[in-house]
Amino acid sequence: MIEEIIKKFASDGETEQPSPWKRQPIIAGNWKMNKTNTEAEALLKELLPLVEDVKDRAVVVCPPATALTLAVKKVGPSANIGVGAQNVHWEESGAYTGELAAAMLKDIGVTYVIVGHSERREYFGDTDETVNKRAKAAVSAGIIPIICVGESLETREANAYKEFVSTQVKKAFDGMGALSAAKCVVAYEPIWAIGTGKTATFEQAQEVCEMIRATLAGLYDAEVADAIRILYGGSVKPDTIDGLMEKPDVDGALVGGASLKAQDFSRIVKFGQKKPEKAKVEKAEKKEISKTD
Repeated sequence: MIEEIIKKFASDGETEQPSPWKRQPIIAGNWKMNKTNTEAEALLKELLPLVEDVKDRAVVVCPPATALTLAVKKVGPSANIGVGAQNVHWEESGAYTGELAAAMLKDIGVTYVIVGHSERREYFGDTDETVNKRAKAAVSAGIIPIICVGESLETREANAYKEFVSTQVKKAFDGMGALSAAKCVVAYEPIWAIGTGKTATFEQAQEVCEMIRATLAGLYDAEVADAIRILYGGSVKPDTIDGLMEKPDVDGALVGGASLKAQDFSRIVKFGQKKPEKAKVEKAEKKEISKTD
């Protein structure tokens, strides 16, 4: 049973495809509080044709709540593209003005949800406890939570970042069984790199993602920890994604500003692939060589 659950969520439940990665990568775009419905429709119209042919990785777009239904309709029954919300409440219903329940998101076709983003923690009072509740609510509704963790610059400079992030992970998964844990995604986002233009070095990202996996192995076991995908977020750009994805414990990216530009986001989604122009040139060169043989 546990093996089947792990296999299912390590590949988003789709048919296995040839892949050089141990876990199916995820590239998720967090639009934050950007794009009206009209603007969202224009962005998706440009973006979707650029990424719909990518089969060995999952693509997730996370628009504001007002554009979720639109995004679900535009994406349609795609096997590799999903729609994610930016937050979810832990209660099923009630007097929680402005909040959205997991069942509401599930009902319109949302398949992922970001929980515990540093901006939610800083500006809207999210705590480790509420992040844990939101993640559990998402899993119970059949939605994959992308659980965000990460340290401030002060914590990083005090060399206390490993303990801090490990504690966040432990509290986020508190009381969650192995089956539920295997359905989650973790996103490491150092706060000092979010929207600042600064990016953790590839080695820094790997160091913390490896530590997160070790923490999960301590909470569960190596099998569960190996199935959970760990993303990096924090000023991810087209020119940094390839280096990040070469690291063994980095399974994708949670992208902010670059996800608002179709060309930039599609390039990030297509990490590790040859640029179309270069591929065309090489194809043309081979054709010319064959003519002279």
